[in-house]
Amino acid sequence: MRQLAILTFVTLDGVMQSPSMPEEDPSDGFANGGWAAPYWDGVMDQVERHAMSEPYDMVFGRKTYDIFAGHWPGAPKSALADRMNGARKYVVTSQPDSLRWENSHPINDDVVGEISALKARDGPLLQVHGSARLIQTLRAHNLIDEFRLWIFPVVVGGGKRLFENGSPPCQLKRTRFEHCGNGATMQFYRPESDGSIGEQYP
Repeated sequence: MRQLAILTFVTLDGVMQSPSMPEEDPSDGFANGGWAAPYWDGVMDQVERHAMSEPYDMVFGRKTYDIFAGHWPGAPKSALADRMNGARKYVVTSQPDSLRWENSHPINDDVVGEISALKARDGPLLQVHGSARLIQTLRAHNLIDEFRLWIFPVVVGGGKRLFENGSPPCQLKRTRFEHCGNGATMQFYRPESDGSIGEQYP
């Protein structure tokens, strides 16, 4: 059985919406997109070293998939571009015939069942990129084995959050930490075995 990790950029107030550019995801009137862009030079090296250097398959919601598919097939040749383009990609979508990026495979109606089946197969790590709505579904069904977070010294005040109101409570153990010189931090967490909040926190 293989593991599933999420790779997420998040503000200090917990927002993960539209980190790269304003037009990335302006849904629900979100007007603060691009909040992570000033920090990319320091952060992306960490991302590649700690989360994207080993073999992995990718899992996407459709909106995030379209953003990635609009960039990586035409990106300058590099080891990272080769890994991104060559990786197997699983996409939650109602329009499977429109998946044009190489090695893309649709996940249709039974998202939880299909991702559970993917985890049960042999293969490399499954890594979810972005995909805020999909993450809420995965959390609700205890399908996340690791949270790979880059936390930015930014407060945006509202937007799609990694841990939405009503998210199931859980206790996490930090397994990796590294500062970035520009104020961002890399923090990896794994849920405790029973997924609940321990008695030491009355």
